[in-house]
Amino acid sequence: MDPLGTLLPSVVVAALPDDLATVTPVTEPASRGFLTTLRVYFMLTKPRVIELLLVTTVPAMVIAAGKLPGLGLIGAVLLGGTLSAGGANTINCWIERDRDQVMRRTHSRPLPNGDISPNAALIFGLVLEAVAFAWLAVTVNLLSAALSVTAMLFYVFVYTIWLKPRSPQNIVIGGAAGAVPALVGWASVTGSLAVPAWIMFAIVFCWTPPHFWALSVRYRDDYAKAGIPMLPVVIGIAAASRQILVYAVVTVVVSLALVPAGHLGWIYGITALVSGGLFVAGAAQLVADATPERAMKLFHYSNTYLSLLFVAIAADVLVRAG
Repeated sequence: MDPLGTLLPSVVVAALPDDLATVTPVTEPASRGFLTTLRVYFMLTKPRVIELLLVTTVPAMVIAAGKLPGLGLIGAVLLGGTLSAGGANTINCWIERDRDQVMRRTHSRPLPNGDISPNAALIFGLVLEAVAFAWLAVTVNLLSAALSVTAMLFYVFVYTIWLKPRSPQNIVIGGAAGAVPALVGWASVTGSLAVPAWIMFAIVFCWTPPHFWALSVRYRDDYAKAGIPMLPVVIGIAAASRQILVYAVVTVVVSLALVPAGHLGWIYGITALVSGGLFVAGAAQLVADATPERAMKLFHYSNTYLSLLFVAIAADVLVRAG
């Protein structure tokens, strides 16, 4: 008997809130082709979320090294990060399968849609995490592996199980998990952590609430129906929009601190000012016109903003390095 299929599921279930400790059974999927099955497992990992997480990893490696690190190291870190984030997202899908079934935005995910059994999904997520830790520990270093698994544990137990169903500040604290890839990138090069790494962590940490709350404005009714106390559900869209503006301003201020701390130049500085100004302007427009449409514009731009910011970090270092 596979201990992963018996012991670990019971451990995670024991930590679930009462309303999720008993879940609706999902019908076993019918026979399907290999490619279809592969796609189901792939979608469990939330690949779009992984893409954004990895955007912060390589620039952190570049600034830590002061140049482009070896391609072998970059590949090893990206593979390990992908496996780890995919495992965490899969476990998140397993925990939230009942909530996902209620929400229009998520009801077609593999688990609520009945494309895969809960046990198979959980074992897949746990295996991804185990492989990710082993891979990073062997090919990169133990600190990177430890940071990666810590992010998973924080995301699953602190955010998904504890905070998300209980507190409107869930994403403020829980967002720390999504900021860890910047630390992993730095640690992979230096074997330690330093002030610039923590500032990059803080950028993503502060960026997460306005990013996710903008999405929550658009799907406020979904979250309310699922009983999830996202900020727009609890305090209303107008008040949440003002909080989004505050966090957008804080994010831009923190991003500028990386100029002196990371010894960055005009490429990053100008990018941080211009893209950050647009981020704050978009948040201010949401305050003035708190509609789902305006919120989605800000949500999409927030993805672009974070990507531009971290690409500018790498570009600044590489251009000056010659």
